[in-house]
Amino acid sequence: MDAVRVALLREVLAGTEWLGATRRFAGVLRGSVVSYGGGLLLVGTPQYEPWHLAAHLVDEAAWSGTPELAPTLVRHTVRPSGPAHLSVGLGRLEAARRGETLLVVAPEEPVTLLERVHDARRAGATVLALGAGGGELESMAHETLAVPEGSELDLDTVQHLVSAAAGENSMPAPRRRGRFRDRLSRLTDRLTAPPPPHW
Repeated sequence: MDAVRVALLREVLAGTEWLGATRRFAGVLRGSVVSYGGGLLLVGTPQYEPWHLAAHLVDEAAWSGTPELAPTLVRHTVRPSGPAHLSVGLGRLEAARRGETLLVVAPEEPVTLLERVHDARRAGATVLALGAGGGELESMAHETLAVPEGSELDLDTVQHLVSAAAGENSMPAPRRRGRFRDRLSRLTDRLTAPPPPHW
């Protein structure tokens, strides 16, 4: 989903709780990874890997100048011959420490992960949960955004809203204005420059 579609979706959702809820959750996510700088671990379930969210967060990290938002995707099944960014297994959760943020995305209670998530929290990692809500995961997470089955929005759509919001307001307003002015100045220079000489 591109920025235009996200903007249209936000217009449709204006006045609902979803807009505020996704922005709040994204703010906690952004605040956690930027404040502590320990890295973002992203994990799903064996049946549901949030690779799409990982890709969007990598894009948002680049566009917003917030490299901390780029996650490490932790996978349940890893192929030794796979690319490095797809070869991080569940053992990485056991190594989670203070300052790191663990985002669990699961459409249902991730029973096979609960012990690892609990250990990561005990080791000092900030735990965030995005999914069905309720259950043990919600009780051990520092922040939860519940997307129960039968909601107006599905989990994939909510992930788009969260990733887009996570990249917003990531720098102080004067810096954002400065960057905008720099980009506008470069564009103006290009548009007003004389045409290149012919060969």
